[in-house]
Amino acid sequence: MSDEKFPGWHGTTILAVRRGGKVVVAGDGQVSVGPTVMKGTARKVRRLTPGGHDVVVGFAGSTADAFTLLERLEKKLESAPGQLARACVDLAKDWRMDKYLRNLEAMLIVTDGKDIFVVTGAGDVLEPEHDVAAIGSGGNFALAAARGLMASDLDAEEVARKAMAIAADICVYTNGNLTVEILG
Repeated sequence: MSDEKFPGWHGTTILAVRRGGKVVVAGDGQVSVGPTVMKGTARKVRRLTPGGHDVVVGFAGSTADAFTLLERLEKKLESAPGQLARACVDLAKDWRMDKYLRNLEAMLIVTDGKDIFVVTGAGDVLEPEHDVAAIGSGGNFALAAARGLMASDLDAEEVARKAMAIAADICVYTNGNLTVEILG
């Protein structure tokens, strides 16, 4: 990504944890430009209900780009109700092939409470190992913390909240203002 196109925006850590029949998606609210926090209460975890099936999506990157992708994903899910993997693969194909979509700067974590997928503009649809996935500026910190906490007796929500708190303590682009959605 060239510096002319990207103004130095950073922010948002999104984490998904599957445990005990539940999937929790947690996202922080920070958006920064360089060393300045522009907003601390952004909401980048959303619940969708296409065709009556609950899906939770967390996004990192450009908000406008992410909303474009959310709309496309919702249409894919409406045309293939209950088929999250198919909808994610179709979205990734479009994202990779379409000249307009190819320039979108965002990543998604998508879950239906059963499966978790990370969808990228490179055409990737990844299922996480170890029942944990993370994206965004502090994603690697949250991922490491959550994977370590999976050895404990904590439930999915507790793992997600503690891992996000650890990421917020380490990453200057992550804060403790969480949006949490639970499925299952």
